[in-house]
Amino acid sequence: MTRVFKIQKSSAYYSRYQTKYKRRREGKTDYYARKRLITQAKNKYGAPKYRLVVRFTNRDIIMQVVTSEITGDKIFASAYSHELRAYGVEHGLTNWAAAYCTGLLIARRVLKKLGIDETFEGVEEADGEFTLTEAAETEDGERRPFKAFLDVGLARTSTGARVFGALKGASDGGIFVPHSEKRFPGYDIETKELDAEVLRKYIFGGHVAEYMETLADDDEERYKSQFQKYIDDDIEADGLEDLYAEAHKAIREDPFKKYESDAPKKTKEEWKAISKKFRTSKLTKAQREENVQKKIAELREAA
Repeated sequence: MTRVFKIQKSSAYYSRYQTKYKRRREGKTDYYARKRLITQAKNKYGAPKYRLVVRFTNRDIIMQVVTSEITGDKIFASAYSHELRAYGVEHGLTNWAAAYCTGLLIARRVLKKLGIDETFEGVEEADGEFTLTEAAETEDGERRPFKAFLDVGLARTSTGARVFGALKGASDGGIFVPHSEKRFPGYDIETKELDAEVLRKYIFGGHVAEYMETLADDDEERYKSQFQKYIDDDIEADGLEDLYAEAHKAIREDPFKKYESDAPKKTKEEWKAISKKFRTSKLTKAQREENVQKKIAELREAA
């Protein structure tokens, strides 16, 4: 007796359901941009082409330096805005100033990892001026900076967007990211000039401070509801600039610093109990029949 095996996944299946096309259908990857970000010139002989990947979630900023290989993407370094707690930034971890800090953090990490953090200091005190990291003179001759191309994914690249805050932080941190000043806050499209003061204000959270002061004067209840955590930690609008300045300084001193919370660490059993709260257990047959009888009874009472 011969057995007949049904082919579950034929060549037609693999032609149709490739990961690349699935991600394109789902709108997860812009392959038009990705192709240009990962394509390397043939005369570079397989040298890595790095991307500065910036992604925003509701509560976090994710930054990675990635290179693409045949086997897949390789992460060279990463930084997250929730790590800024180790440097004194506890709140507003997804705003423009936090994006700048995260960019600065990943830049210093990459250069420290490569051992060229002292060669490429970047902009030590942020002033909002447009600068690009240039080659540096060393004992062995000229040393080119670490180069990465900005990968914004599906984010809108409108003027003043937070992705450019992350870009500015990485650029000021000493990484060479090719860009212009046209998308930074403070750029005037008519005069085609960048107002450095406006950009500096965003870097140090000045726009947040202005909003805090306006809200405190106009609507105190709303101010307390929106900035309750700032109030609890005695953070006022005029103290934000010093807070971010200290964070920039601390990041440069130790880009690999770990955050240690004062709260006691939960045990394995406590985490397990928390996870069970959000997990619905499967009903038995008796429980399902009981629920049906309850619904019938309710319908009869209503009738």
